[in-house]
Amino acid sequence: MKKEVILTGIKPTGDLHIGNYLGAMQQMIDFSKTRETFAFLADTHTLNFLQDARQVYDNTIKATAAYIAMGLDMEKTILFRQSDVPEVLELSTLLMNVTPKGLMNRAHSYKDKVAKNEADGRDKDDGVNMGLYTYPVLMAADILIYDSTIVPIGADQKQHVEFARDIAGYFNNVYGEMFVMPEPLIKEDVGLIKGTDGRKMSKSYGNTLPLFGDESELRKKIMGIVTDSASPEDKKNPDESTIFYYYKYFATADEITAFRAKFENGGTGYGDLKKELFEKINSFLTAPREIYNDLMANPEKIEKILADGAVRARPTAAAKLAAVKKAMLG
Repeated sequence: MKKEVILTGIKPTGDLHIGNYLGAMQQMIDFSKTRETFAFLADTHTLNFLQDARQVYDNTIKATAAYIAMGLDMEKTILFRQSDVPEVLELSTLLMNVTPKGLMNRAHSYKDKVAKNEADGRDKDDGVNMGLYTYPVLMAADILIYDSTIVPIGADQKQHVEFARDIAGYFNNVYGEMFVMPEPLIKEDVGLIKGTDGRKMSKSYGNTLPLFGDESELRKKIMGIVTDSASPEDKKNPDESTIFYYYKYFATADEITAFRAKFENGGTGYGDLKKELFEKINSFLTAPREIYNDLMANPEKIEKILADGAVRARPTAAAKLAAVKKAMLG
């Protein structure tokens, strides 16, 4: 029986919000507590759309601090920065020699860019660099170099694992059985996380709830949640309320039942309901906020964690790369 190896990537995107936590982070953190996991900060992946070294670095540090603060299990997780394992980049280059161009043409990231260009009346490859075009090959190298057997992903990322399997198959057919076939583990779909105005939570809409902002910022955002015109005495439908929507993610079953009753029975205004929501979320975030702020004030702690992770990850990567080079180059 092949050894179970879990691999997951963390995309560094800057300041994180509640939507990031509920949509992706929470499931990854929960998963890390049950099995040993390789988890990497995908800084190299960002280069196809972000050419600002300071921002790439800052985003990576923030994402690392965020996952640690929110409870990523550091006993079971090998946490490292993608660019600190150069074997991945070398393997990516080698894998390009067995990867058909037609496969890259079918990549969602490339097709979406082409579709947008054509809709805007531009050349279909306008703004398409080779980092974007060959993104799936680098992703495959990330997965295959550790002999990953399980890759937890969202349903929209299934193609990444399928392409890794395809590329592994192309290689194995030419050079013999070298790579194991990874399997996707589709995370439970929590759907799009609503913002404070009821639309999808997004920085571009300005409707996010900060994950690590201070208490005053969080309170202001929660008190600004859009509601209808019901008076305090009116009965309210909790299932149509953004306030209740958030509360459910952070409360126990008994607390949810009691909070629902305050909507359905009437007699409680939205202002008081928002205050109760703030207390619930703020209580949940108090300890992680302290850990996050300490890490951000002492980035050398984060650097040490990432460096130690790379030291643990590289022997596995180096052994696989050496075997691939021997098979391909003699």
